[in-house]
Amino acid sequence: MIKFYGYKRCSTSRKAEKWLQDHNVKYDFQDLVEQPPKKEDLVDWMTAHQDRGLRYFFNTSGQNYRKAHLKDKVADMTIDEAAELMSHDGKLIKRPLIVDGDKLTCGFKEDVYQENWL
Repeated sequence: MIKFYGYKRCSTSRKAEKWLQDHNVKYDFQDLVEQPPKKEDLVDWMTAHQDRGLRYFFNTSGQNYRKAHLKDKVADMTIDEAAELMSHDGKLIKRPLIVDGDKLTCGFKEDVYQENWL
């Protein structure tokens, strides 16, 4: 089952959710802010998809990202350090984060969804 980590107040999460519903894709929703993914899961995902780089997983336009000055820190961060931060503050994660087995996407781009989730 597809796990959809989103945030109800995020317009990108809402667009992605609508796209999945319009294409009859079943998923399990989890609020990223109320219940961020576990550190262990984040480490697994970032390790499996490290070819994308850590920045791919971060909500680089978010207030919490900017307040913590992470732009200057991400390049030198380990997967473990990034996962620790994100597991305590779901707003640091680029949303929506969608996972199903080995497949994972962050953010919403219709062509990427078409390729991965249909």
